Amino acid sequence: MSGNTGYAEIATFFRRQIADGTLAPGDSMPTQKQVRQQFGASITTVNRAFQMLKAEGLTAARVGQGTTVAERPRVAATATARLRRISRTGRAYGPKERSVDHQARLLSCADPDVAAELDIELHDEVLVRSRVYMKGNVRTIASFSFINPRGWAAVPESLSPEPLERFWQEDYKERTGRTTVKLPERRGARLAYPYELAMLKVDAPPNAAVPVLVLLNTWHDEDGPLEHWQDVFAPGLWDSDEE
Repeated sequence: MSGNTGYAEIATFFRRQIADGTLAPGDSMPTQKQVRQQFGASITTVNRAFQMLKAEGLTAARVGQGTTVAERPRVAATATARLRRISRTGRAYGPKERSVDHQARLLSCADPDVAAELDIELHDEVLVRSRVYMKGNVRTIASFSFINPRGWAAVPESLSPEPLERFWQEDYKERTGRTTVKLPERRGARLAYPYELAMLKVDAPPNAAVPVLVLLNTWHDEDGPLEHWQDVFAPGLWDSDEE
């Protein structure tokens, strides 16, 4: 990338490097002079890009250190951002991120919303894969994957609670010859269920009303809905679509 590069493009370049962990929290950003030379941009353009990154909370100015990548303990990536990161880098996790408490269970689908998302009858059998994402020592997201029976029938290893080597839909597409399409990510707020608070280790009084951010993603193939994701963010957490 060079020559007539705009400030938004420069900001996007570094935003992705931060998201992918190429530039980790605490790392020094290149100097504005270095960025000017890299992109062939004016000092005004580079300064504007740096101001944008700072305004987004991605970078911070430190005395004697210049501009560094900021720590963001209360920000977690959306599912869409995680998938984009995997596509770009092959890495499932961002800086200081990991997942724990993996489970996979075949359950009767008692949630009418999930049944509608998967276009199955209420109480039909569904595969539920769950895990908790952590950033450092902070539990950030309780994540649930609800997989249509024809999905886990084609990829039986998805029944294992262990983390899979790659996104199971890649195996599904190879084995069935079908393509999958993700609908636009949706988000909203609701009160957390007790089991979600337990997964996130939120210390709340019994029967307390704890609002949480929830992100929904659903994939289809030519036969209809295949998989539905629900990401429940810990209270007080912000989502990031660029991590």
